[in-house]
Amino acid sequence: MQQLHVPQGKYILSRYPERKKENLRAWDAADEMLLLHVHEQDWLTTDDRLLIMNDSFGALSVAMAMYKPEMLSDSYLAMQGTRTNLKANAIADGKVSIITSMDTLQGTYDRVLIKIPKSLAQLEAQLYQIRPHLHARSSIIAAGMVKAIHTSTLELFERIIGPTRTSLARKKARMIFCQYDHDLDPGINPYPREYILDNRDYRIINHASVFSQQSLDIGSRFFIEHIPSSTQAKKIVDLGCGNGVIGLIAAERNPAAELYFIDESYMAVASAQATFTAAFGNSRKATFSVADGLEGFADNSIDLILNNPPFHQHNAVGDSVAWQMFTAAKNVLRQGGELWVIGNRHLGYHVKLKRLFGNYANIASNRKFVILKAVKR
Repeated sequence: MQQLHVPQGKYILSRYPERKKENLRAWDAADEMLLLHVHEQDWLTTDDRLLIMNDSFGALSVAMAMYKPEMLSDSYLAMQGTRTNLKANAIADGKVSIITSMDTLQGTYDRVLIKIPKSLAQLEAQLYQIRPHLHARSSIIAAGMVKAIHTSTLELFERIIGPTRTSLARKKARMIFCQYDHDLDPGINPYPREYILDNRDYRIINHASVFSQQSLDIGSRFFIEHIPSSTQAKKIVDLGCGNGVIGLIAAERNPAAELYFIDESYMAVASAQATFTAAFGNSRKATFSVADGLEGFADNSIDLILNNPPFHQHNAVGDSVAWQMFTAAKNVLRQGGELWVIGNRHLGYHVKLKRLFGNYANIASNRKFVILKAVKR
């Protein structure tokens, strides 16, 4: 754990899940910039209704718990991180109301703090989401690292909410100030989007946080060409499911199997469920879970796990998430069960699979991707 020093106080914060020898902080310069501005400008009173969006691990929510904010997030890990950090600082859970990206907002907000998400589509959907809950005196401040704020970012605020300006950069972070314009007509929220999968009749439905909004990404396209068909696969997990296209094709090729779709994104799981229901209705059994990997699954219970692991968590790039997924998969797979993984060739997942499982096979590869299989012995 590390300590955040801001005008609101000193707080012990950690990333979630906690890992040994963690050297990344649970906050960034944009969090510090927002908290300093709120304090210096006396921007907020205890009578104001405050909404905090995209708080990575609760730095903003913990520091501003005295105002009883609502925290909206699409990330299960961010929510769990916030709960962990509230507890670490002896702040009652009830001080911060945590709501998901798929929940319906109620009432209006006087103040809104937004951490700029990595996905421009997600930001667009969120601005549409909050607009009906603003009023003439509502004030919106967003912040992010300079590399995440572009002209297109500012244009979204201008088009959907109202007049927008930015601060000077400080420690590679910048703030965005936006004022609600009641007379502005931003049109209709375009999310979720959908497209038809290649020459099949499947409708792929994407909420805003899902990668590759309007067509199948090249990695998934390569993976679905090689999804196995096996009479032994009675229980199949699409781990890190995104819009569920991998599990969808697995269901097609394994008609007797029960499917499990898991992701830490609420929008991703909602997309997977909508996609699967559009294809199969109630004729196939499937479970959809927002979770941290395979938590909750019994050891030796699954026949096949299909995984396209992310190589980033929020804005941090690395292989820790993949390593966690592979380790959990080994525990959850039955003897003889298989983990199938797709990844960029340079990530070297074969080394991790060989170390964990004692074996791996190269199923297919091209210039960019490799599909690997490991068997639990």
